[in-house]
Amino acid sequence: MASLSSNIVDPAPLSGIEGAKRLAAWTAVDRHIKPEHKIIGIGSGSTVPYVVERIVAQGKEVNKDRVFLPTGFQSKELIVKGGLTLADIDQYTELDVTIDGADEVDPELNCIKGGGACQLREKVLAEAAETFIVVADYRKNSHLLGTAWKQGVPIEVSPFAYAPLLNALLSPNKLGAKSAKLRMSPSGGKAGPVVTDNGNFVIDAVFSESEYKNPKEILVKLKLVTGVVEVGLFCGMAKVAYFGNEDGSVTALFASGRTELIGKSEEILPAKAQEN
Repeated sequence: MASLSSNIVDPAPLSGIEGAKRLAAWTAVDRHIKPEHKIIGIGSGSTVPYVVERIVAQGKEVNKDRVFLPTGFQSKELIVKGGLTLADIDQYTELDVTIDGADEVDPELNCIKGGGACQLREKVLAEAAETFIVVADYRKNSHLLGTAWKQGVPIEVSPFAYAPLLNALLSPNKLGAKSAKLRMSPSGGKAGPVVTDNGNFVIDAVFSESEYKNPKEILVKLKLVTGVVEVGLFCGMAKVAYFGNEDGSVTALFASGRTELIGKSEEILPAKAQEN
């Protein structure tokens, strides 16, 4: 890839999935993290380290008057290690932009998020931002939710309510999920359920293809259930999603329905069509 500006030196090139993630992240930062943006939300996931890498590369002078709000432990550590100024949603309730990853994105930019159990904090920062941007690799670009991400919709729940919620999800006469299970800690780790940064449990619920065609209906249905804290469906929130592709290009899907293919031979910065 060509050098992106006189202030930014490309690190060692990456290939495969990691290269695709970096391309998506860099493109999003170059197009949407401008010098005038001072309050920035940083999401979670495997693409986000490249977001922070690119922001840091913008230079100390640009970043000295900015503050960065993390969605969880991972993004907090990235902000601190990058020498950026850490802030909290209690201090800054209105953000200029939030950039986050996703587990799956459909053509209408509905997202499944919460594979890392951060969906509540991710949604708070997404909703608080003037602009919400999604970054991912090509595997997350899906024609229908539930086809690439088969683990189900992550539902953050109160520990007190998880058992009746599981029962309701599995009941054909209630929430009618195809399957639902309490997310447990990975084998070799601490025994027991995964606990979110907010002290809650996570249920992963799989729904039918017909229901995934209307993810907002799933979201509303679940949000009305007592004990549900947040649902990992982000509907009608993202302005644009950037997907890094295997061939070194980037696909941008906009909320307006427009699609843009950013060729691998082009310099990403300055972008051909700036959309702030």
